[in-house]
Amino acid sequence: MSATIPPYVPGHQLLAGKAVLITAAAGAGIGFSAAQRAVEEGARAVVISDVHEGRLSEATERLQSINGQCVVRGFLADVTDENAVQNLVASAEQVTNGVDILINNAGLGGTKNLVDMTDDEWHRVIDITLTGTMRMTRAVLRVMQPRQSGVIVNNASVLGWRAQKEQCHYAAAKAGVMALTRCAAMEAAEFGVRINAVSPSIAMHDFLRKTTPPELLQELASKEAFGRAAEVWEVANVMMFLASDYASYMTGEVVSVSSQHA
Repeated sequence: MSATIPPYVPGHQLLAGKAVLITAAAGAGIGFSAAQRAVEEGARAVVISDVHEGRLSEATERLQSINGQCVVRGFLADVTDENAVQNLVASAEQVTNGVDILINNAGLGGTKNLVDMTDDEWHRVIDITLTGTMRMTRAVLRVMQPRQSGVIVNNASVLGWRAQKEQCHYAAAKAGVMALTRCAAMEAAEFGVRINAVSPSIAMHDFLRKTTPPELLQELASKEAFGRAAEVWEVANVMMFLASDYASYMTGEVVSVSSQHA
């Protein structure tokens, strides 16, 4: 077992000439890492959204500094608001002259026993994590399908398969994202649009540290095959593969970014 973090993988132009839209991409999580990787992989435009204005502005500046040739824009958007979703997609379409890739990263977790969970706590996790993914997918398919091309990559979780205490709301939402991915992919296939998902086990980032007890994080990481949590860029790398033409025959798939412990 090795807890050594591998070297960061340089870009290989996997998304050369593509325009990418990523939700919840401000901060230090998988979303920002996916945006950074998209810039490094040669995307012509990267549009990010978030609900935090300060972090969004900072993230946009950081991304632009990586490659001045890539058009980078940030828009405030709440995926629980249908009007906000419509405005985000319309803005991204205008800025990029056509979104080629959507990465649905927005999600909300938490730790709560089911018997102590309120309806509001349940609905909020479902609304952001599952219904928000549906809203974004629906809106983007409406512009991708007439063009007969496009790729959507969703962020699911191994908790869609794997049982864990105090995760009923989050696990149910992520299992829903998996099912949404599979069914929407069948509808989109006839229009040349691919939809897949990644399913990470545990990827370490600041928000996770704030919302999860440290002893639980240590326990979960120690159970992984490499004895550590994933780096967020390791998950983003798989997203880049699914978004690229290398995955041209894959649709409706949920790719586990983990060691597959059941």
